[in-house]
Amino acid sequence: MARSKVRLSWIVNDSTRRATLKKRRKGLLKKVEELSILCGVDACAVVYAPNEHQPQMWPPPPDTARIMARFRKLPEIERTRKMINQESFLHQRVSKLVEQLRRLHRENQEIGITKLLFEGLRGRDFDDLCIEDASALTWMVETKLRMIYEKREEVSKRLAMPPPQPQAAAALAATSTGTQQTPPAQPPAPPPPTGWSNPVNHGQQAVEAVQQPNWVTDVMVNWSQQDSDNLLVDLTTTWPATLFH
Repeated sequence: MARSKVRLSWIVNDSTRRATLKKRRKGLLKKVEELSILCGVDACAVVYAPNEHQPQMWPPPPDTARIMARFRKLPEIERTRKMINQESFLHQRVSKLVEQLRRLHRENQEIGITKLLFEGLRGRDFDDLCIEDASALTWMVETKLRMIYEKREEVSKRLAMPPPQPQAAAALAATSTGTQQTPPAQPPAPPPPTGWSNPVNHGQQAVEAVQQPNWVTDVMVNWSQQDSDNLLVDLTTTWPATLFH
C-alpha cells in the first residue's frame, strides 16, 4: 500500500513532534553518510534539538570541524549562493502559493465566462451581468470570432490553390523520401552474325561482292565464242589457275 503524502506543517502535539524529530534526524544523518561514501564528497550534517545540549552530527566532530573550516575559507559570494534561511524559505513558499492561487482564479473565471457564452447561445438575457463579467464575455467572443475568421481564410487559401500535377507530385514525393526513379534498363543488343566484323559495313560489303568480276560468267562467254569444231580446249588457259592447284 502506498504511503500517504505528509502535510508539511508544524506538528502541534509535543510527543509526536519529538518522535518525528528523532526518526527524521536519524534518516537525515544516514543519507549524508551514504552520499559521502557513494559519491566521494565531503559532506556533514549538524542538527540541533531544542531540549538537547549537544547536537547530533555526522561525521565525527574532528572531520566535521575540518569540513566547516574548508567551507569558511570560501568567498562570501560562493558561500551564500544557494544558502537560504527560514525567512527566505517562507517568502518563496508564499510567492509560489500566491501564483498558484492566481492561476486557479484565472482558470475558474475562464470556465465561468465560457458557461455564460453557451447560455447566451441558448437565448439567455445578459441584462443582469456586472461590468467585469460583461467585459470578459466581450473579450472571449471577439477572441473566438477572430479564430474562426483566421481558420476560414486558411481553408479558402487552401481550396484556391491548384491541384498538384501527377508528375510534379511524384517528383516531390521522391524528393521528400530521398529516392529517385531510374528509367528501365534497355535490353542488350543482339550479337552480330558470324562472318561480319562490323554490322555497320554490311551494305558496303554486299556492294563490293556484287562489283567483283564473276570468273564463271567470263568462262562461259569465252566458251560460246570458240569454234565448235575445236573441242579440245586448253582448260589451263581459260579456267583460273586456282582450280588446278
